[in-house]
Amino acid sequence: MITVLRNLSLALSMALLGAIATPSLASPPPLEAYGSLPEVEDAAISPSGQRYAFLMSAKGARQLLIVGPDKKVLKSIAVGDVKVRSFDFVTDDLIMLQRSSTEKLGHDFAQDKFEFYQAVLIPVQQGGEMQLVFGDRRSLVNAVFGYYGTRWIDGRPVAFFGAIELRRSDRSNTGYEFQHGRPALYSVDLLSNDSRHVATWPPEYSTRHWLVGASGSVIATLDISKNSGRWSIDGPNGKIASGRNPAGDVFLVSIGKDGSTIIYGSRDETTDITHWHEVPIDGSRPPEVIYDDVDIIRIYRDRKSGHMIGYVTETEQEEPFFFNATATKRAKAIKQAFATYRNRMIDWTEDFGHVLVRTDGNHDSGTYFAVDLTTNRADAIAYERLAIGPDAVGAVSKVTYKANDGLEMDGILTLPPGKEPKNLPLVLLPHGGPHSHNTEGFDWWAQAFASRGFAVFQPNFRGSTNRGEPFIQAGYGQWGRKMQTDISDGMAALAEKGIIDPKRACIVGASYGGYAALAGVTLQQGLYRCAVSVAGVSDLSLMSRIENRERGNSKIARRSLEEELGPRSGYREISPRFNADRADAPILLIHGRDDTVVEYQQSQKMADALKDAGKPYEFVELKGEDHWLSLSDTRKAMLKAAVGFVMKHNPPD
Repeated sequence: MITVLRNLSLALSMALLGAIATPSLASPPPLEAYGSLPEVEDAAISPSGQRYAFLMSAKGARQLLIVGPDKKVLKSIAVGDVKVRSFDFVTDDLIMLQRSSTEKLGHDFAQDKFEFYQAVLIPVQQGGEMQLVFGDRRSLVNAVFGYYGTRWIDGRPVAFFGAIELRRSDRSNTGYEFQHGRPALYSVDLLSNDSRHVATWPPEYSTRHWLVGASGSVIATLDISKNSGRWSIDGPNGKIASGRNPAGDVFLVSIGKDGSTIIYGSRDETTDITHWHEVPIDGSRPPEVIYDDVDIIRIYRDRKSGHMIGYVTETEQEEPFFFNATATKRAKAIKQAFATYRNRMIDWTEDFGHVLVRTDGNHDSGTYFAVDLTTNRADAIAYERLAIGPDAVGAVSKVTYKANDGLEMDGILTLPPGKEPKNLPLVLLPHGGPHSHNTEGFDWWAQAFASRGFAVFQPNFRGSTNRGEPFIQAGYGQWGRKMQTDISDGMAALAEKGIIDPKRACIVGASYGGYAALAGVTLQQGLYRCAVSVAGVSDLSLMSRIENRERGNSKIARRSLEEELGPRSGYREISPRFNADRADAPILLIHGRDDTVVEYQQSQKMADALKDAGKPYEFVELKGEDHWLSLSDTRKAMLKAAVGFVMKHNPPD
């Protein structure tokens, strides 16, 4: 392992000296360089700022690598194809990692498959054994169902998780059997892995969420009825807030900054606007609306107490703000120092003396910097994609345009390296969600197409999350309608600027983006030479039935879904499956067998419909892959198939 670290250190030193051999524009990096999981997928800093952990690949081996301040390897753990979802230092000597796996369920369950999460405790010192949270409790499912933070109690770190309790049974070999899927709240001493029951599960046909205070006691419990939408928040002394929301749009945000209040959000039925409310945990005064004049997209919490300590506002640069003036000053200084790139603080020490920053964007395929604010020094410590040098990263910019109805929107344009931005072939790449958005960073899928000579446009159509709540709501009922034409309106705007040739365009996407790709050649005609749908929805009625079943056929879930999609009577009209005979371009369908978000049968049924209609299509099955393309081999297979299909039907030259 020492050899691996020396090789890594040498590569980093060469990069800092500008000596990395970047691929020539005549010979772009291989597609595997884009489709592979990054050499460094994630990183964390220890509480002292003296240790780092990296989820990385070295010599083809994927591992969790823990290093000290002198770059000495403290521990290396092979992770293979494990789906690592997050990891953080608890102390300098202990890491908590969360992983997931897709498991098949029996006939007694509403879902065929489920993504189970587990928490693993990893001691940093050599020889220490890893432990699975709840792994030694026969009375609990050995998985976690929600993480409610870590608190320091009597000098010891105690984490809080949702847990599924089993009931005693003589019919089972273990002595326990499943009774229901409503989690209770458990605490886990992370140093001993001892767990104990803290709060019970919710009533039937209800959901329950908790806020845990600095002392480890529950200070707020939110219950929502799945049928009526009635909700209430209980503090230690009784009810502190309540109401009714037909769509169930109520959620706990955080403990307030001084620990005496809690913050929750709820959507106003009459205005369709979500407001945040603050209420004392002792119920001494009614809830008050807060932050209505600020568009908050992310909040910061104190890791030990759970108190809110700051937030990020939705501005061009995503401005950070902390209640502590020194922290705000330092965070803004970091933003300014890395302003050339998309940047984000991903981890920091409690005193804000050491910060881990990730950058990407123009001429940067992903870099991690260790920032020492005590010495005002920043050092690049890890690179995500060494095979994709600065000159191989296509230029990224934001393009604003208007939809046909005058609504203002934008999208992200990625240009092929070394090509003049004039009459270029185009790949339209709408995002998934649909409640998500694209920003000016390095997107491996967009950059892969750009490296092959295509301009790539990622439109933030109505329903996206980059322009506030009214813009999101403008997408309600617009699947296959205005959300779809927003995408082609973006293509028209680029054509008007002379950047792309509208006669040489394909549409590609995953999840909702996959739906948009299918809709682009079935619900719309004459626009695209081909379409690629990865894990895309083809039948909205089928999606609705599955989602309602998996949510226990709750009335609020049904109302919420119908609000977003529109009346059920119109689903067939906007489902590509039932418009397959209108397809006017070849279609590639790609789907992971272990997808628990969009059922595999969505692509199967689309393939059957295209076959029956005599339309050209191809179907690629990704065995063992989930909705998020978590595995390197299948992700590379997806990219190879998608890029090959587009180049076949829309050659760039």
